[in-house]
Amino acid sequence: MEKETVTAKPEAESAVFEKIVNPYGRINKVIGIMSGKGGVGKSSVTALLAAALAARGYRTGILDADVTGPSIPRLFGVTAKAGQIDAALLPVKTVKGIEVMSINLLLDKEDSPVIWRGPLIAGVVKQFYKDVDWGDIDFLLVDLPPGTGDVPLTVMQSLPLDGMIIVSLPQSLVGMIVKKAVHMAQALHVPILGLIENMSYAECPDCHKHIELFGRSSAADICAETGLDLLGRLPLSADVAALCDEGRVELVENLYPDFFREVTEAFLTKMN
Repeated sequence: MEKETVTAKPEAESAVFEKIVNPYGRINKVIGIMSGKGGVGKSSVTALLAAALAARGYRTGILDADVTGPSIPRLFGVTAKAGQIDAALLPVKTVKGIEVMSINLLLDKEDSPVIWRGPLIAGVVKQFYKDVDWGDIDFLLVDLPPGTGDVPLTVMQSLPLDGMIIVSLPQSLVGMIVKKAVHMAQALHVPILGLIENMSYAECPDCHKHIELFGRSSAADICAETGLDLLGRLPLSADVAALCDEGRVELVENLYPDFFREVTEAFLTKMN
């Protein structure tokens, strides 16, 4: 029997998909944050980038597309429920004015499970773009779930993405899976702005030596193989992790202004 080969040929290669439109305001740039692997801190990176942009005066929103595993509201300490005026859903503002829409802002309890199949989840993500009154914002960041399934495919085909950021970890196994996300975006002709390596190292508090807890960084190898630019390497920080756990991720910009500066500047350079 002839061996069957699985070859990825996304529909977008042979068809033009109409991008959905938000009728309520002007969204200047739509940026996806993606990783083929779960547990890389993608939502934290999304939250940190949003906080950094807001601190620099950019009007910023986050569309939490990780419908079955939403964590964006918890990172910002947002507990209010999303409102509605006529047919438009209203995002919830964080302490520093970042607009957030997440499934958890519509549920009675934040730990209620969303037990839906892929097409229904993908439909909700579309609604979170076109039926939410985002107003006029400079950047809408879309926090994608891990993998290359229905939601990433829907976002890449249906949302007017201006670029994608890939998040990885140092481990070579993670790098292999992350490259699947890279190749998906490339196959669907979505521009990739660059790679962020999270949890890249820990810094000794005494001698300030960088300790690579997860092994040698694979960022340079991934970038060399895929042609991506490296936007930055983020360290493991117990203090930053604590702020995220406490729902005070926006304070990172005030208390640790250098933590995300390299990535933010690299991102804004790409946008200019």
